[in-house]
Amino acid sequence: MAGVREAVERIREALNAHDADALAACFAEDYENTAPAHPARGFRGRDQGRRNFGQIFSFVPDFRADVVSAAYDNPIAFTEWEFTGTRKDGSPNHMCGAIVLGVKDDLVSWASFYMEPDDEGRENVDEAVRRQVVRQ
Repeated sequence: MAGVREAVERIREALNAHDADALAACFAEDYENTAPAHPARGFRGRDQGRRNFGQIFSFVPDFRADVVSAAYDNPIAFTEWEFTGTRKDGSPNHMCGAIVLGVKDDLVSWASFYMEPDDEGRENVDEAVRRQVVRQ
């Protein structure tokens, strides 16, 4: 179980150090990232993750990642994250959600990414349900 916990901690540390290379080193060469709510955003390989977070670190200079909660069932980590920071234009950057990670040989081999931008309370639950199911 320590390898799974350590992998999550290495990711958190690399994110908070704004080190895209250290982050990429946490993942297997053939790493697969799926985004079940947004299938077209899935990708394969650690280099895309390096590019993604390189951009984030560039445009959100004070980016911070916190693990809100985690449960481990070797070789899987069920994690809840909060990403915060301020974009270069002064607007807040806030994402939260879950990331399920599969670890093999101390490297993350796959992840299911369920992170979403905070909508800052623009709609209540009734409005959200209506928007999801009512089509005129």
